[in-house]
This record gives sequence, C-alpha cells and structure tokens, in this order.
Amino acid sequence: LKIVVIGLRNSGKSFLINNIAEKNVAIVSDLAGTTTDPVAHTMELSDLGPVVFYDTAGLDDIGEIGKLRVEKSREKLDLADIVVFVTNSNKNIIELEKNYIEYILKNNKLLIIAFTFYQEEIAEDKKYLTSFPYVVVDNTSKKGILELKKKLIDFKDKVEQEAGPVEGIVFQNQLILLVTPIDISAPKRRLILPQVETLRDILDKDASALVVKETQLEKLYKSIGREPDLVITDSQVFHIVAKILPQKQPLTSFSILMARKKGELLPFLESIPKFFQIKDGSHILILELCNHHRQDGDIGTVKIPALFRKFINANVKISITREFPGSFEIKDISAVIMCGGCMITRKQYTQNMKILMEHNIPILNYGIFLALVNNLLPRAIEVFPEIYEKFDYSFFKSCNLTNA
Repeated sequence: LKIVVIGLRNSGKSFLINNIAEKNVAIVSDLAGTTTDPVAHTMELSDLGPVVFYDTAGLDDIGEIGKLRVEKSREKLDLADIVVFVTNSNKNIIELEKNYIEYILKNNKLLIIAFTFYQEEIAEDKKYLTSFPYVVVDNTSKKGILELKKKLIDFKDKVEQEAGPVEGIVFQNQLILLVTPIDISAPKRRLILPQVETLRDILDKDASALVVKETQLEKLYKSIGREPDLVITDSQVFHIVAKILPQKQPLTSFSILMARKKGELLPFLESIPKFFQIKDGSHILILELCNHHRQDGDIGTVKIPALFRKFINANVKISITREFPGSFEIKDISAVIMCGGCMITRKQYTQNMKILMEHNIPILNYGIFLALVNNLLPRAIEVFPEIYEKFDYSFFKSCNLTNA
C-alpha cells in the first residue's frame, strides 16, 4: 500500500515521516522547500501489512524547479491508496489546500488530516477538516503519532487488498513444485519477489512446496513418488520445463500468477489475435515496472524482443521503458508487453491496463507472451477455470508456432 504524506512547505511532513519510521529517513529543516524529490520509506504496519510512506515536496513550492517538484508530488498523490494531509493547525487554510483536499476526495482517496504545530485550538476556518478522520500531532514530543498509526490501520477494511498469488488454485494438503532458475540475472543469495510471495501463499494455505532449479527438475520429478498438484515455473524456462513434464501435468508461471493477482488475465488473452495483425514498422513497447539491474540475456531487453521478431513480426521497432508512457508518447505505440508488476500495487497495474485499453492498444504480460511463443496456451491458464472457460482458444490452432 502506498501512503502519501502531502501538504504545504514547512507543515511538518518530513518530521512526521521520521516519527512514524522512528528514525531519520527524511531531511528536516526550518528552511522552506527542503524536500525535493519524493522520499520513500517501506515498513510493516500491523494489519495493513507492508506499506510505503512517501514524503513529498510542498504543494506551494515556487519557481521552475518548484513546479517540477509539485508535479512529482502530484504523481505520487495519484498513486496513493491513503493520503495523510499535513496542515499547520494555527494558520488559516489557503485556497491551494482546499483545492487539493477536493481533488483527493473526488478521486476517492482515503484521507487523514494531520494537524501539526497545535497550541490551543485549530484555526477557525480549518475546523471543517475535523469532519474527516484526523489526528493532532506534536512532532517534537511525538504525541499523536501512535494515534495516527492506529487510524491508518483502521483503514484495513477499506483499502483494496490483493489476493495471494495462488488464491483459488492451491488448497490444503496439496503439493506444489516451484521451478526457480538461478542465472546471471537472479539477485544474489535470494529469490525474487514473485517466488517469495508464491511460496508464502502456498504455506499459508497449509499446502507443501518443493523448490528446484530447472537443471534438477527431471531428477526431482521422477523421485517425488506422486504427481504434484501444480508446477509453477519462471516464464523464461517454460520451454525447458514443458519438455520435461508430462502433458497432463498442470503448469503455469510466476509471471502469469502476478498478472492475475495485480489485474485481469482476460484482456491479455483477448489481445493475442491483434498481435498477429501488427504491421511492419509498428512500435512495440516493453513496459518493465521495476529497477532490477539488467544483465546479458535480460528478459526485457534481449529475450522478449528476439522471440517477438522470431514468432510475431521481425520488422518492428521495439523499445523498453520503466515509466508508463505519457499522453503524447502513447499515440505512437502499437502494442505493449508488460511485466507482472510485482513491484507496484494492483490499483496502479489496473490503471495502466485501463489507459492502454482506452487507446485500443493490445497488451500482453511477459508470462502470457512466453507461454504463447512456446505453444503453452491454453495449457498455462487451464489452472484458472474462471478464465479458461471464458475464452475461445481456436485461434491458437492457426498460429503455426513451434517451440522456441
């Protein structure tokens, strides 16, 4: 969940963030405009789970640079699940504050007012803000910080909670086999987030999990003594795993699980025929919404472009970005292949999908694309009956794809 702390310059936003975090994560100064780019702090907040707090530049920042800072603050505000609006309780409200509060409410953001610098009472024209959830905070003594955290946690039933990666497809006492390649692009000494989330969700459902590299899969599979209820693999080794497993073995990928968790699978499937209608010279955008260090053979910069040119259309322009395209850039895009979105919220992921669909831009997820070019559709989504039963798969018979 994203919790964005906004307000005017010198309203006490950074001090508030530091008190919530219980350490200095943001610069505090009496000088106006100390915060430039948004500062993020990740923490666990009881029943809300993992959250990211964003300290932002003052909404009244000035000058050309100030305008850019405000724009960045506005971008974070648009992505917020919860907004903490910080305002000096002693000063009269200004029109800019009113406008932002109206904007927050209009966009259905959960709102908490944090009154800072409290002395005897709240300024008369700000008292109407007490009709919203609010807290009076003394940043120096830290009074009100615990109450603020409690009020944030009270929103737990109002925020959209993401389902687990294997929700509805893994059940108690089942055996799940996870195939996790460890190559040059893998993070050092740890699994990637989709693998960790999936493993935890399996355990939460009182099921069992086996984890193996693709190089050891065949040996392990033969030694298990029973057929796993489901095999989940990294999409990059779909072709290797599919050759080892019997055809009847249920199979999907971490990326497909993430796409289902973050958004909807059906729009990706419905886009597939449109990808085979892409004309020469079209612009294909690969949208990768995280900041992992790209290595040789990277999935977004190397593998997907090569497979696209081999199986879909060789005569296209392919570019990759980590930022969602703006209104001007989007007009130049013919199709998008997007990652599983493990580092962003469901709200942000579905918003991206909505914008692309409004522009009639066909979209595929990494996992769906790699399943497609490896002839693993509809097999890779058979485990999702709510999706599998809705889609006409006769199109795949005419694709003439062979294993990559």
